[in-house]
Amino acid sequence: MDIEWKDGHASHYPFTFLRDACPCALCDEERSKSDREPGEAPKLAPASLPMFKAAPKPLSAEGVGKYAIRFNWNDGHELGIYSWAFLREVCPCEECKAGKSASSK
Repeated sequence: MDIEWKDGHASHYPFTFLRDACPCALCDEERSKSDREPGEAPKLAPASLPMFKAAPKPLSAEGVGKYAIRFNWNDGHELGIYSWAFLREVCPCEECKAGKSASSK
């Protein structure tokens, strides 16, 4: 998914990133328990074999008012409401990543 923001910044969000960044309470809790950032893939348990999992793909998307978008994912998950502010905050581009790491120092 691509967004061109009003300030001219362009963001590209791969579907895998968006699914791993789901902001719903269930996904947020799971991420916090495993110490992951939004968009970071789940970590495999040591010595476990990865199971086949279909690539995340939205079956549909709908606007939520004027402030967000919600996806119905091919894995049946549809609880996350991705606000525009959240999407800008988790922008995965190199410029934004560099700004986040500089501000966390």
